[in-house]
Order: sequence, then structure tokens, then C-alpha cells
Amino acid sequence: MTLAPDATLPAATSRHPDGGPLRIALLAYRGKPHCGGQGVYTRQLSRALVELGHHVEVFSGQPYPELDGRVPLWQLPSLDIFNDHFPGRRPAFWEIKTAADRLEVWATRLGVFSEPLAFSVRAWQELRRRAEDFDLVHDNQSLGYGLLGVRRAGLPIIATIHHPITVDRRLEMAQAKTRQERFGKKRWYSFTRMQTRVAKRLPRVLTVSESSMTDIVRDHRVPPERISVVPVGVDPEIFRPLPDVLREDARLLTTASADVAMKGMAYLLEALAMLREDGRKVTLTVIGRPRADSATLETIRLMGLSDAVRFVSDLSEAEIVNLYAEAAVAVVPSLYEGFSLPAIEAMSCAVPLVTTTGGALPEVVGPDGEAALLVPPGDAPSLAGALRRVLDDPDLGRRLGQGGRRRVLDNWSWRHTAERTVEQYRILLAGVGRRPAR
Repeated sequence: MTLAPDATLPAATSRHPDGGPLRIALLAYRGKPHCGGQGVYTRQLSRALVELGHHVEVFSGQPYPELDGRVPLWQLPSLDIFNDHFPGRRPAFWEIKTAADRLEVWATRLGVFSEPLAFSVRAWQELRRRAEDFDLVHDNQSLGYGLLGVRRAGLPIIATIHHPITVDRRLEMAQAKTRQERFGKKRWYSFTRMQTRVAKRLPRVLTVSESSMTDIVRDHRVPPERISVVPVGVDPEIFRPLPDVLREDARLLTTASADVAMKGMAYLLEALAMLREDGRKVTLTVIGRPRADSATLETIRLMGLSDAVRFVSDLSEAEIVNLYAEAAVAVVPSLYEGFSLPAIEAMSCAVPLVTTTGGALPEVVGPDGEAALLVPPGDAPSLAGALRRVLDDPDLGRRLGQGGRRRVLDNWSWRHTAERTVEQYRILLAGVGRRPAR
């Protein structure tokens, strides 16, 4: 375990579940800094909690999140089997040193996504030694069996479930083309059974939308009275319009995991091909990195879109904001979203937005035509039609952009998210009878 070099540990404070500052251990089994909701959530929530006067320490596996300098980062290294550069690598025997390492290798060889389980065991091994240092543990969707050990060590636990991964599993299984592929995906997602068992035993669960809450009740069988909706936010001072940057009239922008069926990239590529068949020189920039063996790359080649699509990754927030400023339209083509940070980031930057109605997206963007144009998920012709409307009507684009910016300013900020999260912390502590230490 490694402490980030710019972090300093303060003297322990008293526990104050009834109104004072709290000491929070925030867990993230992976925290990609700028692409992926878990890393953004970890960075922004921890910073906002610190600004409210609380003490937060983050425990994370690779890729590690980038944090505010006031937030200590404790690195709990995995074997990094599913890293971006060499996914599926086989660790050498001398790398396998602990019980968590052996679990990670064993589960991977069985074809199961092993990170949530192995990370939760590493977190349990660390936190059981430091149970007196924290008032509570906040898990960011690992939902591994190790959390039950943390609970037995005397630490109250609350978990954020952005959306149940069972939804991803259903969508991936539905798109499997062969029996073998279906079997492989079923085995890969078998860790969701663990997540259901753990979620049902936690005293409180947070989620980011009413849509996700419905799915958690159905799939994880968590009683609705133990779930609270706390939407995530955006920093409108960072994600803001850049009037001095010239928009490119034919550039589309999306943020997506290109190889995850749920993100709907195949339908966006089909819509892009339709627009180009009209004679439009439309291009697509994707914030994300495809795998080397990506089906998306093969689809791009087969559709003749190799010169029209580019992928960018490892960007700073300033670079992402600049991409939004240059884009004619931002697109969220997802089949399902538990919330969608990319949607509110685009709206905060006053970019015209086209989204689907998948999952919580109507909750996020509001009625059709107010801050975004909405189309059914998995419908490439409708997606292409909405994009044509915005590309052909600059006044509509301006209205959508202005409406999106207003909606963000009226509804979402990370401070608001942090304040509502702290309310849930206090409900958790009151419910388990946690008293201030003297």
C-alpha cells in the first residue's frame, strides 16, 4: 500500500455522527481519472466532502484516480490484469504474493471479472487494522465479499451503486452472436451474483437516479426503504462554454467505452454512415480508447468510416472542455445509463446534445427539445434524423445549448451531491447506533 506523495494525514478527530466533521474511507476498485464515472465520482465527491469540513481518505486499485491534494490516496495495487495496454495479461508467479492475488488469478482463469472481489479483500485487510481511524466506509460499487469483513470489523458501510451491472450483463448477453460467446459473457458477469448478495446485506445504498433505484430493487433485491437517490454533479466553472473557440460545423463528439454494448456505439456509427451517405463530411471524435481486438474498430473499417472517426484518451479536463467547445453536437447513444456524466458535462458546456431515452437519460436531460433531442435507444435512423436537425438548424443548436447550461446550473453541483451524501452518512450512523468517540 502506498500513500500519494502530496497527501498528509491530520490528527484523528472525534466521531460526530450527529453534526460534526466525519472521517470517511472512500473505496474505488478502479478510478480512471477522466474517462469513466467511477474515477470522476471519486475525485469530485472526495474534494467536495473535504470542502464541507470532513476528512476523506481514498483507497483505490489501478488505474488510480487523480485527487485533490487534501485527500490522501492509499494505493491497493491489483495484479492489473485488465489494464488498458495489455488486457488479459498473465501475471508471473513471483507477482502472486497474497490471498487477494491468488483470488484475482483464480477468478480470472475461470473467466470471471476478478477486480471487485480481489479489491474488496485488499480493502478489508487494510481497514480492519484501521477501524478506529474512520467513522464509516463508503464503497463505490465494488460490492465485494470483503466488505462484509469490513462490516464485521465494526465499520458502518454505505455503498454507491451507479447502476446494477446486471443491466450490462443482460444487454451483452442479448447481443451475443454464438452459444460460445453467450457462455463466455455469462461466466464473465458471474461476479454480479456476489454483488447482489453483498448489496442485500448493506444497511444503506445510494444511487444516482430513480431509474437506477428501480433496477437495484429489481435486480439486487435491496428493499427500497434502504436506497436513497443522490444525483451526481458537474463543476460548471470547469465545464463551461468557451465562446472564443470556434465550433466545427460537422464534428460530432461522444464519450463512451467503445467496446461496451450498453454504450450504443454501433448505432452511432450506423447513424454516422447514414449522414455521410447524404454527402455530409461529418466526423466523430470519441473520448475513449478501444481494445486492440475491438469489434468497434472492425465495424468502422467495414462501414468505410476509418477517415471519419478518431479516438482520443488520457485527456485533461481542460482538453475535454475544449473538445466540447469545438463540437457541433455531443451525442450520448447509450442503450442504458444510470445517470450519464457525459450528458451533464456537455450541457454544462452549452453544447447541443442528442441522447437516447435509455435508462435515466430523460431524468438527466429533461423533456425532448428543452436541453437535448431524445430518440429511442438502439434506433440508428432516429439518431441520424435528430443529428440532421441540429446540424441543419443553428438556432435549434443554440437553444439546446442554452437550455442545457440552465438545467445544469439549476440542478447539479458537486457540493449539492456532497451535502446530500453527508445526510445519508448521518442516517447510516444513527441507524447502527454509532456514537461519538471520546
